Amino acid sequence: MASTASFLATLASSTATASLSATPVSGGSSKVRFLPATAQRRRALVLRAAVSGAEKEKAKPSESGDKGGKDARVVQVHSAEELDSALQAAKNRLVVVEFAASHSVNSSRIYPCMVELSRTCGDVDFLLVMGDESDATRELCQREGITQVPHFSFYKGTEKVHEEEGIGPDQLAGDVLYYGDNHAAVVQLHNRADVEALMAENSGEDGKLLVLDVGLKHCGPCVKVYPTVVKLSRTMADTAVFARMNGDENDACMEFLKDMEVVEVPTFLFIRDNKIVGRYVGSGKGELIGEILRYQGVRVTY
Repeated sequence: MASTASFLATLASSTATASLSATPVSGGSSKVRFLPATAQRRRALVLRAAVSGAEKEKAKPSESGDKGGKDARVVQVHSAEELDSALQAAKNRLVVVEFAASHSVNSSRIYPCMVELSRTCGDVDFLLVMGDESDATRELCQREGITQVPHFSFYKGTEKVHEEEGIGPDQLAGDVLYYGDNHAAVVQLHNRADVEALMAENSGEDGKLLVLDVGLKHCGPCVKVYPTVVKLSRTMADTAVFARMNGDENDACMEFLKDMEVVEVPTFLFIRDNKIVGRYVGSGKGELIGEILRYQGVRVTY
């Protein structure tokens, strides 16, 4: 089964930036408030297939139960104990949990995309919680602070690394790529030593331009631009090396960002022969490509 990196082949085009104090950014689709039982083009073919499936079937998550056949990789959990057990079993794999409700139209609309992602992204686990199924699931939603559906929580190593409410297929797919991809040709850096080692590998006459994508885990623009970074890491593999660092991953990363005077994210640092030769702040596809070409010596006219 394909890795998450192979899932998104098209590019994002957002131009926004966020400050280092950025908070989670939700998508633009409408939100449905969670109640107890008593009360553009798509980025990839798989997204178009998901939307088509939603239009044809109009199936709600609650109508499919535990999904025995085509939805087998989306596992429904029925209690906090089951969720905790699934998170522990996943170890360091990304786990995406959709909290839904039987009355939620938006939960029904997004679910086919969840199913399609589960088929395509073999390195990610997908779970479904129907919040109004029972007292146990309502208690689980209360524990996790779920007040609106659909709500997506992203876990790694039992730690919640991100969450979104009311998002559409594009944002969901981008989030899965950003938080789940460990196989793309984008080098993951975790401290200054990692940066210095990569710089040393790409210095000298035969060295390549190093493009360092600096962001934050909960930065919406960082998530949106990442499919572009993945795509460029493949198409420019002969002339450039792409790397990523999340400043809020640990204290060492945050210290490195401060030393590099990074005050907005995403920021792209262009490094050649162990020196920072330029930077680009933003998430515009065209602008980023233009800056990379410029620092590769290609004349760019704006």
